[in-house]
Amino acid sequence: MNIVVAQSGGPTCAINASLLGVFRHATKYDEIQTVYGSVNGIEGLISDNLVNLCDVISDDEDVELIRQTPSTVLGSCRYKLPDFRVDSTVYKTITANLEKYDIGAFFYIGGNDSMDTVMKLDDYFKANNIDIKAIGIPKTIDNDLPLTDHTPGFGSAAKYVATTMQEIIRDSSVYSSKSVTIVEIMGRDTGWLTASSAVLRKNGEIAPHLIYLPEVPFSKSKFLNDVREAQQKYHAVIVAVSEGVSLDAGDFQSGKVDIFGHKYLSGVGKALEKIVSEEIGCKVRSIELNVMQRCSSHLSSKRDITEAERIGGAAVKAALNGYSGRMMIYKRVKNHPYNIRIEHVDVRDVANKVKYFPSEWINETENNVTEEAIEYCMPLIQGEQNFIMHNGLPKHYILRFELPHEKR
Repeated sequence: MNIVVAQSGGPTCAINASLLGVFRHATKYDEIQTVYGSVNGIEGLISDNLVNLCDVISDDEDVELIRQTPSTVLGSCRYKLPDFRVDSTVYKTITANLEKYDIGAFFYIGGNDSMDTVMKLDDYFKANNIDIKAIGIPKTIDNDLPLTDHTPGFGSAAKYVATTMQEIIRDSSVYSSKSVTIVEIMGRDTGWLTASSAVLRKNGEIAPHLIYLPEVPFSKSKFLNDVREAQQKYHAVIVAVSEGVSLDAGDFQSGKVDIFGHKYLSGVGKALEKIVSEEIGCKVRSIELNVMQRCSSHLSSKRDITEAERIGGAAVKAALNGYSGRMMIYKRVKNHPYNIRIEHVDVRDVANKVKYFPSEWINETENNVTEEAIEYCMPLIQGEQNFIMHNGLPKHYILRFELPHEKR
C-alpha cells in the first residue's frame, strides 16, 4: 500500500520533524511503497493535490534541512469537516482520492482541531467498511492536548520564550527609573507556554515577577496591586501574560472567530500597558512575541525535535499494526533522569478537548507558578541543534508546490 501524511493548524518548529519521522520510518517497511504528502492539510486530499515525498526528499541534506526548518513544508489549513451523517459529499471525494493513489493510511499532524478531522474520518471509514487507517500525530505550542504529557513544538516554543524573556530582562534593567514591561505570550485557552517562562529561575533570574494565565480569572484591581507591590522590590518589573487572559472589559479582542469557533486573540499586552500607564504612571511598554514563538527554529530544543521525529515514526508502526482512530502520545516515565514512552490513545478522548494548566502549579496569590511547573518544563527545553548554514544564516527546506488556483 501507499500512505499519505498532512500537516494542519498553526505551524511549529517541530512539525516538520514529525513529517520526517513518518517518511523515514515508512521507507523502512516493505509493506509501504510510496509516501505522499497532502498539500495544505486535508484540503489537498479534497482537491487531489498530493506530492510524492519519495521524489522530493532526495538525499541526506534534504533530511537535515527538513529537520531544521520551521513551519509546515507541506502547507497548512484550518478546515472543519461536517458530520458525515448530515453531508457525506466531501468524505466521498476524500475516499475516492485516497483509493486513486492506493492509500491505506492517513497521518494528520496537528492539534485539537486536526484530531477532530482524524476522528470524523475514522468514523466514516468504519461506518462504510473502508479499510483505510487514520492516525493523529500531536502538534501544538499551546501544549493543551489531553492525555499526552506534552506536545511536539511546546519545548522549542518554551525555549524561545524563556530565552527572549531573559534578553528582555537584561534590556529593561539598564535604567534607574521605575518601569513595567509586559510580555504577551501565546496560549489561546491555556497558560502552559506563559508558565514556561519561569524556567529562568533555574538560571538565577527572579523575573518574570508576575505571571498571569487564562486558567485564573483576571482582576484589574488585583493586577494593579500586584504591580505596585512588585515595584517596592524591583525597579524594573517584568510581567508575563497569556494572550487568552480575559480582561474585565474585553475590548481588546476583535470578536472574530475562526471556522472552529476560536477567538482571534491579540492585544492583551497593549491593554495592560494602557492600564498601567493611566493608573500607575510609570514608564511602561508591552511586547507581543507573536508568531516568533512558533517559528524561531534557531532556538529550538533538540529534545523536542528528536521526540517529534520519534512520534512520527511510531505512528507508522501503529497503523501497520492495524490501529486506526488513534492519536500518538508521550508518557513521562520519570523526570530524573528524564525518560518518555510513546503510546497511543483513542482520538475521541482528545478531539475538541483541552488540557488546562494544573491549578496546583499556580501559586496561592494566582500571579505566578510553582517549582513543580519548572521541573515539568526543564527537560523539554534541553539541547541545541547543529544547523546547516548558508551566507551566515540557517538554511531552510522549501518545497515548491502548486496551489489549487494555480493549477492549469
